[in-house]
Amino acid sequence: MDEESSEGLLFKDHDFSSDLLRQLNDLRQNRILTDVSICSGAWEVPCHRNVLASSSPYFRAMFCSNFRESREAKVQLKGVDASTLERIVLYVYTGKAHITVESVLPLMEAASMLQYPKLFEACSSFLQSQLTPSNCLGMTRLSEIFSCETLRKKAREVALTYFPEVAASADLKELCALELRDYLGDDGLCGEEEKVFEALMVWIKHDLQTRKRYVQELFKQVRLQYVHPAFFHHFIANDALLQSSPPCQTILETAKRQVFSLYGTTSSAGLQPLWHVPPRNSYQDFLILLGGRKDNQQTTRDVLLYDGQTGRWQSLAKLPARLYKASAVSLHRSVYMLGGMAVGKSVPTAKVYIFSLKLNQWRPGQPMLVARYSHRSAAHKNFIFSIGGIGEGHEVMGSMERYDSVGNVWEMMASMPVYHISRNTWFKMETRMIKNVCAPAVVLGERIVIVGGYTRRILAYDPQSNKFVKCADMKDRRMHHGATVMGNKLYVTGGRRLTTDCSIEDSASFDCYDPETDTWASQGQLPHKLFDHACLTLQCIPHHSTVP
Repeated sequence: MDEESSEGLLFKDHDFSSDLLRQLNDLRQNRILTDVSICSGAWEVPCHRNVLASSSPYFRAMFCSNFRESREAKVQLKGVDASTLERIVLYVYTGKAHITVESVLPLMEAASMLQYPKLFEACSSFLQSQLTPSNCLGMTRLSEIFSCETLRKKAREVALTYFPEVAASADLKELCALELRDYLGDDGLCGEEEKVFEALMVWIKHDLQTRKRYVQELFKQVRLQYVHPAFFHHFIANDALLQSSPPCQTILETAKRQVFSLYGTTSSAGLQPLWHVPPRNSYQDFLILLGGRKDNQQTTRDVLLYDGQTGRWQSLAKLPARLYKASAVSLHRSVYMLGGMAVGKSVPTAKVYIFSLKLNQWRPGQPMLVARYSHRSAAHKNFIFSIGGIGEGHEVMGSMERYDSVGNVWEMMASMPVYHISRNTWFKMETRMIKNVCAPAVVLGERIVIVGGYTRRILAYDPQSNKFVKCADMKDRRMHHGATVMGNKLYVTGGRRLTTDCSIEDSASFDCYDPETDTWASQGQLPHKLFDHACLTLQCIPHHSTVP
């Protein structure tokens, strides 16, 4: 835009530069005023020294110093082939370069040598657009050769994001030990620990005699506490290569105690407990609602997932059956749906269904020993405890059974009231504070939090001090609702509420409690009104169905 001032008008011709460059290219093509030929072998491209010198520091030094090239009529460029030279000169005179799969590498190398940084980055951007899990490790090597940080970062991002596919590529076997350790130890690696272990073993066995000395250092990068106990038991614990390394044996023994033992987690002297190693930050918490009664108060097979990162709800594969007051629990990146009463039948079931979020699929599990509904379930290490409920004769039960996910078996345990895991015993707690009815309870930090139940009141129990503490009240008097913990916050879903005139209304509310500020905040609404549903948190790595 032209600028006016008290002294006159400043005219700006915005097309002048491009017109000038176009005319210079016409002069070059017609060999008018050209004073130097840039050569690649027998191939010659006539140019203007002043244009080349203005385009890059490389040619400025060549033609504006006392180098012999400043006086020669022909200048040989070693390491640049004829077609690449033509593309470079065309870029100098037009600002345009056609980059293809075939031309990108020699063009990028020439742009680096001749000091054309924008052309260099354009080549880098093109290579980034071509990245796949099968070539990203090779691209990383290439980025190091060219000292191209943008390509290196993107190639590494693809390698970490699509690690299961990358682990299957031939390039993984060619990494050096330091490179592999760098990938396996990265918090951003998107892959289950089982896949990390498998990748490690494939790499070592590719050249066993040379690489077995690295097994201890690389095995430390596998975060064993996040490995499925069945996989640990069958494929890791008795691996011959690991057993041949005393340091690896020590790690295995510590892991066995921490993963399988119900009697404590004391580790070997000088060895940091495995539980102190954080999960990879690619793991994500999802809130899942299962079954319950929806708008028309009919028992539903719906399964809903809430993604806290996007704030969106989505529907998942429906429950295999309409189950009234079944119990649900998450264990090892799967959801277990236990018991309940099948709609239309008057007796509870002992059936178990297992849901994989990665596959979005249900499958039958090992049935419980006792049919029950209106019961509660809890997960601990590789076990699920199914507690109480109502039995086949509609009697209230005090029994408990335990599922071992490694052995895939159920066994009866001591009956209620308050259970001590390591002693397999119950004891009774006396308190006048708990009057909550139809209230869920969750573990939030170091405390057990009882949420509502025909009341707005929230109680937090500290097992260490054996005391109850009152938290901030909910907005409504709620019952038959769901509650779970994501991160360090409590989420409450749906349920029924008592109005001011003591009538009961179904609810679609979705609220969050922050223990640090002792405050509640609305998270919006559920997709529909819902109560008597299962509500839980499932931690897993989102499945990447597409590649960049």
